[in-house]
Amino acid sequence: MSSPSELTARRGAPLKGVVAAPGDKSVSHRSLIFGAMAEGVTEIEGLLEGDDILATARAVAAFGAGVERLGPGGWRVTGRGGFRTPEGVIDCGNAGTGVRLLMGAAAGYPLTATFDGDASLRKRPMKRVTGPLAAMGARLAWAGQDDRLPATLTGGTLTAIEHVQAVASAQIKSAILLAGLNAVGTTVVIEPEKSRDHTERMLRTFGAEVEVVEEGQGWRIALRGGQRLGGTAITVPGDPSSAAFPLAAGLIVPGSEATVRGVMLNPLRTGLFETWREMGADLVVANVRESGGETVGDITARHSRLTGVTVPPERAAAMIDEYPILAATAAFAEGPTVMRGIGEMRVKESDRIALMAAGLAACGVRVEEEPEGFTVVGGPVRGGARVTTHGDHRIAMSHLVLGLAAEQAVTVDEPGMIATSFPGFVDLMRGLGADIG
Repeated sequence: MSSPSELTARRGAPLKGVVAAPGDKSVSHRSLIFGAMAEGVTEIEGLLEGDDILATARAVAAFGAGVERLGPGGWRVTGRGGFRTPEGVIDCGNAGTGVRLLMGAAAGYPLTATFDGDASLRKRPMKRVTGPLAAMGARLAWAGQDDRLPATLTGGTLTAIEHVQAVASAQIKSAILLAGLNAVGTTVVIEPEKSRDHTERMLRTFGAEVEVVEEGQGWRIALRGGQRLGGTAITVPGDPSSAAFPLAAGLIVPGSEATVRGVMLNPLRTGLFETWREMGADLVVANVRESGGETVGDITARHSRLTGVTVPPERAAAMIDEYPILAATAAFAEGPTVMRGIGEMRVKESDRIALMAAGLAACGVRVEEEPEGFTVVGGPVRGGARVTTHGDHRIAMSHLVLGLAAEQAVTVDEPGMIATSFPGFVDLMRGLGADIG
């Protein structure tokens, strides 16, 4: 069934209910890729079945792994101890995480593969990943513009490197570590600021030894080459980036109380929740437990009177994908919310700073845009706009949540892209009582 050309959110009754968070996107990508690199069977429960993840599933199958869908969220990956040269182009769709991690994994094997993606992914820079891979011995050829897809990678015979991260990026770190599994020597990544550590956690789950030592505000990660991964069982925890949308609606729609079950509480992923609490949000975490090597819990958000804050720039790595929905909630806070040190947002699926600023301004919100951030000044939110998303799922969902509490309806274009990260978003929000259609 074709997706609608636009979606509209309208203010209505309070939101009430309990929903389950979709599987974490970062862990879902990694479970498929690690399972394909491993020897033996990996059983996955709770896999996010969004477009980005399905593109990664097709990619690892093209690299020679056995991939079966057993049922909703249930997948089996049969790894054969490595990747082989695929027959066709590896099309990663819109998945920035998928293509960068796949490049790192593929670099360690004696193969040649061409990577491509959709129009959005073709605009995203790749040299921050391919540069270190080239330093290890991989060869890259660019079909068009240098640093942009499509690109052809030839791997094998890698040598370990010591890489100091210029920016906190789990994608870059992960690509280097995955290549390092099949490099001669010990690969070291030094992060001045910590980024998501899902790769380090999952490598251990698959049987690899990874040394992580704290250094100042960051850490030093070392991985010895030549280690083999073994198939295992993975339960994917709920995605905090996706849980943020129904929770945000609970905070800004008067009279609401919304609970999201099974949300990952990894401290490197909870910067948004910490920021909301500083703004005065009524957030309660219950039923904390372990799942798939991660801590998870159930989070309840109740309508709250929010106050603007200045978000510490060093928190950006723990919430870089959540700034759009933070900006939407900040529109309803009293006073300014200042977000700086987030220039990375300009090279995501879109220029998210520019698009959020434009969308909020169209809805009557005062926004002050800067090269590396923006400030949202809260107050009455008029709404009544049709927002251009440039096909960015987080821009679309953030403005739809905004529309649930604005004075007038808010419409977004190109909502089909929401399925890249949050299939079932509209049905889940409707289940809480949201008027979206």
